[in-house]
Amino acid sequence: MGRFVFGTLPGWILGALMLVGIALNFANVVSRHVFGQAIFWTEEILVYLVIWGVFLGMAAIAYRGEHLNMDLFSAAIPSRWRPLHRGIVAAVVVAVCVFVAAQSWQIVALFAQAGQVSLAAGVPKAVPHAALLVGFVLTAAAVLVRLRAYLSGKS
Repeated sequence: MGRFVFGTLPGWILGALMLVGIALNFANVVSRHVFGQAIFWTEEILVYLVIWGVFLGMAAIAYRGEHLNMDLFSAAIPSRWRPLHRGIVAAVVVAVCVFVAAQSWQIVALFAQAGQVSLAAGVPKAVPHAALLVGFVLTAAAVLVRLRAYLSGKS
């Protein structure tokens, strides 16, 4: 189940986001060069697609344990202390994710309450900002689901 939620499903969603982005970009190029009018909101939507892609991909990367590491210090830790070190790293990642998710929740709630929309596309501002909330919640969940693998060094 974890592999599907944090591996397969994000891959499908990221692929779909990329295809939508390619289609929008292609439509904008055709519209600009064939009809002489650009689709003015395309670039804004493309930025939002990238933001969602980054934060959804972040959870998949955390699930696989392929996030950035400071190997310079961790390689110097004696092997008997490595599980403790990996546990501390996992705890810090989860704590930071929970903190950022809580802050993101407040921002998304403020945007939703205010009803603010983007200038070009008219997308509610809560939608792109929700990518941070969703991404950090999923990343914390991915680390917790794979905690045993993190502690053993098999992530």
